[in-house]
Amino acid sequence: MNNSIVLKSGWNGLRLIVTLMVISVLALALPLTTAQAYSGYPTFDISEVKKDQSVTIQMKNLPPNQTFTVRMNKIGTKGVGGEVVGSFNSESGGSKKLTFDIPASLKGLKLIAIRIDSPQGYYAYNWFTNDPAGADTGTPSKPYTGIPTVDIVSVTKDDEVKVKTNNFPAGKTFTVRMGEYGTKGVNGTVVGSLDSGSGGKLEATFKIPDGLKGKDRIAIRLEASGGYFAYNWFYNSTGSGSTPAPGTTPTPAPGYSGIPTFSIKAVVRDGKVTISAKNFPADQTFTVRMGAYGTKGIGGVVVGTKETGSGGSFEATFDIPESLKGSQRIAIRMDSPQGYYAYNWFWNNTYP
Repeated sequence: MNNSIVLKSGWNGLRLIVTLMVISVLALALPLTTAQAYSGYPTFDISEVKKDQSVTIQMKNLPPNQTFTVRMNKIGTKGVGGEVVGSFNSESGGSKKLTFDIPASLKGLKLIAIRIDSPQGYYAYNWFTNDPAGADTGTPSKPYTGIPTVDIVSVTKDDEVKVKTNNFPAGKTFTVRMGEYGTKGVNGTVVGSLDSGSGGKLEATFKIPDGLKGKDRIAIRLEASGGYFAYNWFYNSTGSGSTPAPGTTPTPAPGYSGIPTFSIKAVVRDGKVTISAKNFPADQTFTVRMGAYGTKGIGGVVVGTKETGSGGSFEATFDIPESLKGSQRIAIRMDSPQGYYAYNWFWNNTYP
């Protein structure tokens, strides 16, 4: 799955949601912090298995200067909470091939999960067949896909904020922090925690800490072990999450409220991107642009237009322009002459 930062805006407000992509085939990685000059994510393949003795893994794209702990556990656990079987330093990063002993507690099992993770949040996991005739404790777990996001539902000034999550991974305890606007909530004041339970959509309310009362804007962040996190920010004023953004003066559409948003539904590398739009105002002509990652699509190449008709939800597909082919990430933006707009970005890799 490739999806990523979601940046949502409109005449009623600018809302920023940035979340980390989760990519999973047989290995998955999500960094909480970024090693200098490092990009991508670590992965590893199973190189050799000696029944009930050892497993050799071939790692690729390791971030530099990280100390990884290696764990093994029963299949379906992704190695989380498993028995520590070793550790290593990634040194200059890149590729590394290492062998680890299978712990006594897992000998005799048919399938075993193996995981590497670092304190900075980098991790990858995989699984291997230890003994084809061994005890079957389950099937490989279906990997989590997509990205966790958090939206602002409502705010009571200097008191509390209500949030709504989407696509949260199951079985995780998220620490909730608030901090100064612009910090993305990193190292902010802990204001509570959220148990994701079965995952997906959740709603929760958190108190604004004394140190942030009186602030115009506040960042909020939810983060859990394994590198999962989502963040957003809100205006510290009583009302819904769609507080007007400074300098934004669109012409109101009759009977319309809220903000237009869109997510990335599918990508054909260097070919096309399909978006899924929600809450668009009626009878507007949106110009669609793509630009370099980080530009929010401002001043980008025009790739099409979209008539919203009766408004609401729709899907649309647009060609990736020649000038952006080969880019790792691409920004996409939709805006109308009346001042409505929304933007997002996507990984230029075929998905799903």
